[in-house]
Amino acid sequence: MTNFNRLIKPLLLLAAAISWQACSSSDHSPEKEEPVAPEPAPQTFSLGIGWNLGNQLDAYDNELASETAWGNKAATRATFQAVKDAGFTSIRIPVTWLGKVGAAPEYKIDADWLDRVAELVNHAESVGLKAIINIHHDGGHWLDVKKAAADPAFNDGVKAQLKAMWTQIAQKFASKGEFLVFESMNEIHDGGWGWGDNRKDGGKQYGVMNEWQQVFVDAVRSTGGNNSTRWLGVPTYCTSIDLAQHFKLPSDPAGRLMIAVHCYEPFDYCLENKYSEWGHTGTAGNKHPSSDEKKLLSELDNAQRIAKTFGVPVYIGEFGCTHRADARAEAFRKYYLEYYCKAAADRGLAVIYWDNGSAGAGRECSGLIDHGTGAWLNNGKEIVDAMVKGHTNTDKAYTLETVYAGAPK
Repeated sequence: MTNFNRLIKPLLLLAAAISWQACSSSDHSPEKEEPVAPEPAPQTFSLGIGWNLGNQLDAYDNELASETAWGNKAATRATFQAVKDAGFTSIRIPVTWLGKVGAAPEYKIDADWLDRVAELVNHAESVGLKAIINIHHDGGHWLDVKKAAADPAFNDGVKAQLKAMWTQIAQKFASKGEFLVFESMNEIHDGGWGWGDNRKDGGKQYGVMNEWQQVFVDAVRSTGGNNSTRWLGVPTYCTSIDLAQHFKLPSDPAGRLMIAVHCYEPFDYCLENKYSEWGHTGTAGNKHPSSDEKKLLSELDNAQRIAKTFGVPVYIGEFGCTHRADARAEAFRKYYLEYYCKAAADRGLAVIYWDNGSAGAGRECSGLIDHGTGAWLNNGKEIVDAMVKGHTNTDKAYTLETVYAGAPK
């Protein structure tokens, strides 16, 4: 997730104006929710329930990646141990590479930066967490999909850099086991968050991104070692569930690909904090007028449908809900996140919570665990316990219907 306060505030105003959503389907506002009984998505590898080390190695300032640029302390092994002890099974480590890559044609990655990424990967391995690393906020900079779609020569340059970078990254980690997943890139879009020129350029941006995904897979597989069969994550355009219809699954000799999507549904509640309540027991005026349990289930059904269509696992690389300042609002937040995780688990979908380290309350304040020490932030333990329960509890008496019945009154 982009650091909204610093980078894309104007885009959020646009998003609010058009009721932007990370995913799309028809709206419903039922008085009573009837739980569905979906078939699990195809799974041969699962990330389970995970946690994002957000606004960390993905942070940057003046086109230079810097771990502490956005206010978080440097992550430690204690951070990773705390994540493991909390009940998470995986950790996503977003990485921005701005200012850390040399000139063409070598595109040599700064050794110290790559070593720091490796240090955090080693922490994940040592505590028993699966881990994801990627190319994160480079999108919109050298990884410019709009410019690449309009200029074949520029696109060739991007593909050359992608190949060089992923070759070096893969070589660095060639001996690492299956716990480590590479994710090609993050929320690639043209500045319109899925509502820009991509919808009127005849599919050019989608085509370019599909090309980039193939470059990524080919580069990683060419390095051999464990990279020959390593699981790889490939996101849809803007990591959108709705835009997966334009996604082309890359050719992979190992047959070990997963599709990455993000889903903050509804966006105005989850991230913008425009509403304090959610779901069938929420008070009109305090909750989103057209998003409730049924709408969320529809989004997750669509994510599951992607898995069935392509025959590969799908994981929700980012989801979440900001911390609120009062107890009632926090009760709805806890309910929302438990319901989300239970519904995702019922559909065979791995989920990874976006934690940006913020200990405040309100818009974009999604911290649960201190990134430097591993200590709980606010009521983080209560929230995490609810999510872990939702995603991992297999007691037959614990169903989506029982979670629904326990919504705040």
